[in-house]
Amino acid sequence: MRELRGLVVDWGGVLTVGLGDVMPAWAASDGIDFRHFTDVMRSWLGPAVGDEAWFNPVHALERGEIEVPDFERRLAEALRVRSGTEVRPEGLLDRMFERFEHAPDMAGLVRRAHEAGVRTALLSNSWGNDYPRNGWDEMFDVVVISGEVGMRKPEPQIFEHTLRLLGLTAPECVFVDDLRHNVDAAVALGFVGIHHRDYADTLSELETLFAVPLR
Repeated sequence: MRELRGLVVDWGGVLTVGLGDVMPAWAASDGIDFRHFTDVMRSWLGPAVGDEAWFNPVHALERGEIEVPDFERRLAEALRVRSGTEVRPEGLLDRMFERFEHAPDMAGLVRRAHEAGVRTALLSNSWGNDYPRNGWDEMFDVVVISGEVGMRKPEPQIFEHTLRLLGLTAPECVFVDDLRHNVDAAVALGFVGIHHRDYADTLSELETLFAVPLR
């Protein structure tokens, strides 16, 4: 039986409310048909992703290869083409993320794991947004933000970078994310993966895996 010593968690959708809970509300407040937004995301993240000649604005933003205003202009234009409606690019991402509320139950869970001696890391794909970092010193041994390191999930390199900072191997760590493809990528590297859906299920799985009380 493997000895688990590390916990790596995502931010958006794990330490915040879920994406599906807030993105439609942002779209409605900006006068955007949410279906048009999802259509744009599918076109940017679709079959052409494997083509090296394809410039993917989302991936570039997450790696810090383009600036936020450039991404906002590209997204606003794509939404205009899709819907025929003008979208104000300035502050688009700020408006998109302003409803992402903190999930105190999950933050408390990570903090208790850290206090129990588990080495903890945040591993997040950033869209150029600011993170509420108050209290992170008590929660995390390591913080890895994609735009700050030029790598993104689910690329193996960013997981390997996080492991080096933690001083642990993948089989010693649990990875928690709300996106299945990121969990699958971590599992392929040797992590124990948890696809986060809600606090109760993730708490139960982590207590079982680490064999410590975390509630």
